[in-house]
Amino acid sequence: MTSMILAPPGRSPGDGAELAARLIPEEEMRPWSVDDVPALPSFASKMRECERICGVPYSETPHEIQDALVLRRLGQMINTVLLNPLWRERLAATGVTGPPATYEEWERVPLSDKTVQRDMFMGARPGMVVPLGHGGFEVVASGGTSDGLPLEIVYSLRELRDTYRIAGAFMGTYQLRDHLAGGDPKWLFTNLADYQMWSSGTMVGGVLQQVPGVNYIGAGPVTAPVLEHMFSYPGPKAMMGISAGIAILGDLGAGLSREARESFRVAMYGSGVLPHRKRAELRAVYPNVAILSYFAATQAETIGLQLDDDSPWLASVPGLHLVEIVDESGRAVAEGEEGELVVTRLHAHEAPLLRLKLGDRMVRRPALDGPGLKTGRFEFAGRTGDVLHIGDSQYSAALAYAAVREDLRKATGVDLDEAAHDLQFVNHRECKSITLLAAVDDPDGLAHAVSAALGPAGVQRVFAGALPRSLSLFNDREATQAAVERTGYRFHLAFVHRSSPEIERTAVGKVPLVRDRG
Repeated sequence: MTSMILAPPGRSPGDGAELAARLIPEEEMRPWSVDDVPALPSFASKMRECERICGVPYSETPHEIQDALVLRRLGQMINTVLLNPLWRERLAATGVTGPPATYEEWERVPLSDKTVQRDMFMGARPGMVVPLGHGGFEVVASGGTSDGLPLEIVYSLRELRDTYRIAGAFMGTYQLRDHLAGGDPKWLFTNLADYQMWSSGTMVGGVLQQVPGVNYIGAGPVTAPVLEHMFSYPGPKAMMGISAGIAILGDLGAGLSREARESFRVAMYGSGVLPHRKRAELRAVYPNVAILSYFAATQAETIGLQLDDDSPWLASVPGLHLVEIVDESGRAVAEGEEGELVVTRLHAHEAPLLRLKLGDRMVRRPALDGPGLKTGRFEFAGRTGDVLHIGDSQYSAALAYAAVREDLRKATGVDLDEAAHDLQFVNHRECKSITLLAAVDDPDGLAHAVSAALGPAGVQRVFAGALPRSLSLFNDREATQAAVERTGYRFHLAFVHRSSPEIERTAVGKVPLVRDRG
């Protein structure tokens, strides 16, 4: 285990166990009744005491100490949820009747998904350890779910205040400090324009307001005049928004003064991926901007933060969540391997939700373990649903796009990363046809260039040759061009205008990479 990223079996919490037992003593490990739970000292207070004892910020304490304290906290959480009959039944089904002694034992806790979340925390909300009637809670909703159904979660307000402070301090120290330097006022904006019940409408703002030393503005929807007004403020600036809200800043800022454009230092996007084309447009307008990922979800306001503009790796916030990257059996994957993102919120006495699958794929990366920050790292690999189903095989859409893009560039000189504003695979499964839609500025010109270079059957050859590279090594029998051709699938590349309705967007403007049609 390495700082909030669960490691493969073999690592133990080590010498930190004694300190962890001092920080969370036996009398706090097992609340005997529901009434005892709200009186438990916060986990944030344990992190502060750990800092005092170790003499360094919690994020810089040795991995073995962080590992031991988190394992101790997970044991406390198990004891707490066992007070709830629904959780007790759920855990008993996998043989969990008490706290885990190791992280391997923790992995016996069943994975939760959004259906479990919905059953536990909506309607009568039977999954809450402390009933809603106790008061002091906030109900937060998801702004958009893949199944289209409402989704809510419940938080203790006192614990939200703790997590906002922890995440905000981490951002200020390790992500923003070097970019927002100097003696001028420092600005942190968000152009999230969501309903306040949505997590992005409340929780992200809650974190950003806690970044030390900055001035916060919750701007909401931003037009060119509004952006010009905000960017007239003296001092370096950062802005956080969904991918579409950050991407549009290139267009909105075209008329800004040079001084205003140069003052924009950090653009943080919160929806997984910002296309290469949009990054290039932003950098053309704002020469000093770093473009960084802020990875979050309704159930976790800060899961991973990109600390370096040159690396897509995300760093977890120590002490905020247990972040696991797991295989199909719920076991931790090794470094360099891809798995499913699973999150357990560590600050959740009254309404815990254990081992929640968020629907994202991640690659586990080496932990930071030098001087200073010590934490786990991972890299976004796509949504769990970003899969192309072709016959009985499943192809990673992200890897398929990368392979098609590379082969197309070699064959035609057209680089989809450079040309496309948005991309989407549409899989017509009944008629065995997949179309890659690319929203571009000059659809006719690019279509002509590709057709002239490849000929009438060229796109089919490109896809059939590239797709096998998006299968795993364990599918080597299928990983051939002939195997793809035998499926009977036909492949197409269609260039459309950037605002084309052919590309399906969610209610909040996100473009899913894959859409299945019958």
